[in-house]
Amino acid sequence: MNVDVPTLVEQARAGRPRAVARLISLVEGASPQLREVMAALAPLAGHAYVVGLTGSPGVGKSTSTSALVAAYRRAGKRVGVLAVDPSSPFSGGALLGDRVRMSDHASDPGVYIRSMATRGHLGGLAWSAPQAIRVLDAAGCDVILVETVGVGQSEVEIASQADTSVVLLAPGMGDGIQAAKAGILEIGDVYVVNKADRDGADATARELNHMLGLGEARGPGDWRPPIVKTVAARAEGVDEVVEALEKHRAWMEEHGVLAERRTARAAHEVEAIAVTALREKIADLRGDRRLHALAERIVAGGLDPYAAADELVAGLTGSA
Repeated sequence: MNVDVPTLVEQARAGRPRAVARLISLVEGASPQLREVMAALAPLAGHAYVVGLTGSPGVGKSTSTSALVAAYRRAGKRVGVLAVDPSSPFSGGALLGDRVRMSDHASDPGVYIRSMATRGHLGGLAWSAPQAIRVLDAAGCDVILVETVGVGQSEVEIASQADTSVVLLAPGMGDGIQAAKAGILEIGDVYVVNKADRDGADATARELNHMLGLGEARGPGDWRPPIVKTVAARAEGVDEVVEALEKHRAWMEEHGVLAERRTARAAHEVEAIAVTALREKIADLRGDRRLHALAERIVAGGLDPYAAADELVAGLTGSA
């Protein structure tokens, strides 16, 4: 059933949670009206500050996200939260653990929390996260916190979706050693050593600082990621994290990095949509005579797979 998109967008702008939820549901479900939704939201988005939080399971991402929500609400900011949970292997839905841990904000009209399932998408995010971020942005959120699933060194997609990436670590979990590996060490704009009341917190912070010092050379005006120690369960150190985030945002605006990142994010989104559309076209060719004919030529030795792929793409796109 079609929905009245202009009315839904207007209601979302007015802060009605049901309208925001319906728009994100249209995004997640890849609704036929998705193009209409995105066209309506395009001129309204682009104002929210997007902060990504990632780290290994058990470092306290959900607790830290909840503490950041409280800090931003004290500052009078409207906050949106996308908590990306692992998918259920049975239903494909999110397990909703993050939403349960952020229940303290459930009754706050200035906070919108949405759990999203990865549905098998790698990188720690849901495939529809970019569009869901746009919905929250257009709905008037000042800050959008995107919490990924627990990720490893190679699953660092949040860096391409957020203005600022926060990497959380905790003492006693081997994170200091893991941070030395390529990937997670390279994406952080702010590093947080959570559960700093535990033994080993200072050692973890020192090791991380050492590893950052071994990274690529930075000039005098370059951003050096700060390391902040917190006990998120008691809201200790959270104001310092917010201060670090605001400093990074100011630095990006001053050096033109924020605009560069948002442009790169838009380019990545366009590319993903185009590739998805191309894959759908290729899928439609299953059993089609053109694809079968190309396969026969490959088997006969008259064509190599790359040349066949070039012919297929040319046929799908109408290029010469």
